[in-house]
Amino acid sequence: MSVLQIPTAEVFVPLLAPARDKVAHGGRGSGKSHFFAGMMIEDSLAHPGDNAGEGLRSVCIREVQKDLAQSSKLLLETKLSDFGLGEADGFKVFRDVIRTPGDGLIIFKGMNDYTADSIKSLEGFKRGWWEEAHGATQNSIGLYRPTMRASGSQMWWSYNPRRKTDPVDVMFRGSERPTGAVVVKANYRDNPWWTAELEQERQDSLRMRPDDYPHIWEGDYVTVIEGAYYAKVLNAARAAGRIGKVAADPLMTIRLFADIGGTGARADAFTMWAAQFIGREVRALDYYESVGQPLDAHLAWMRSKGFTPDRAQIWLPHDGATQDKVYAVSYESALRQAGYTVTVVPNQGKGAASARIEAGRRLFPSIWFNADTCDAGLDALGWYHERKDDSRGIGLGPEHDWASHGADAFGLMAVAYEAPKQSAPLDLSKLMRGVV
Repeated sequence: MSVLQIPTAEVFVPLLAPARDKVAHGGRGSGKSHFFAGMMIEDSLAHPGDNAGEGLRSVCIREVQKDLAQSSKLLLETKLSDFGLGEADGFKVFRDVIRTPGDGLIIFKGMNDYTADSIKSLEGFKRGWWEEAHGATQNSIGLYRPTMRASGSQMWWSYNPRRKTDPVDVMFRGSERPTGAVVVKANYRDNPWWTAELEQERQDSLRMRPDDYPHIWEGDYVTVIEGAYYAKVLNAARAAGRIGKVAADPLMTIRLFADIGGTGARADAFTMWAAQFIGREVRALDYYESVGQPLDAHLAWMRSKGFTPDRAQIWLPHDGATQDKVYAVSYESALRQAGYTVTVVPNQGKGAASARIEAGRRLFPSIWFNADTCDAGLDALGWYHERKDDSRGIGLGPEHDWASHGADAFGLMAVAYEAPKQSAPLDLSKLMRGVV
């Protein structure tokens, strides 16, 4: 057995000990990929095979890999060169695989190409490195984990966090983690081999792309994506301190603005913003989102928050007056039957989405958000963006994805908002003459 001595940044030292799951998350320039690439070569060299003569079998994974240019293969080849390892040491590079000592190998795969049957080809593999794991789907993870079951097998995960709801982030940074998982956060400050070129790139990013900087370099979640409709006003709200602790006024009406979904697993999300209009100030108090649930579930959430008919009123989009595809009743009639005052906002016709966006942008400087309860809604606003035809360079209107429902409910609130009318200035001369 050969041993390769590789200098290791202090932040990654916990990942050197045996563990079934080894996780490194964080921003650009931390050396996450370089660490795992080096460790894969080190393990391949240190375990050239048991009595059967079979070397270590490893797989480098991404959720989608259209060609090897998207894989970790080039980085591994670079590491072999840096370490001075070649055919004499048992490593041989082919077009789509790397042979390792003892007739072992490293392969490169996209998980979306696997099925429940084909994934069995990975049985017996002892190392799996999932690069850019923030893109891993729950289905792919569910196929992958049970297959990596050989004695002493390890799964490595490296990624820059994107959203709190990404399956890999839920798995390793949620309340319940796989037994024995070792998780480290690494950023550019942890890289002892930081270069002047990388520092210039970081400084340029801070100056030219300040909205993206926390995600790209600090490993924070994406709060605003490039080109999002509400990017500028969201960042202005954060800078002005309008996203924080916001309390409800117990004497004022709670206004609930909904974008209706439906029942069934394939239904769109039902979303709702809870707000109060106090003078010219809008207090966004809460956000709710649910997929495929019946009306009773939405009513239960409202009651749990104290948004009862005596305190709250509801605004629905124009289709709130139409019947649900599963139940022969409209949201409007059902909510009225539950005791709520309901207003249906008329159909704005062609250009309704653009009108909601513009209304939302105008209203944004007057809105204060309660961060703890509106976090998911703010994520939706930060993601809501235009669909593009890249070949022609034109916009095609809002992208209909997970974020659009929360954004539509927010837009409904903006459309329904009416600023309080200002009283006319008091005419002192009329007051003196007793006219006023």
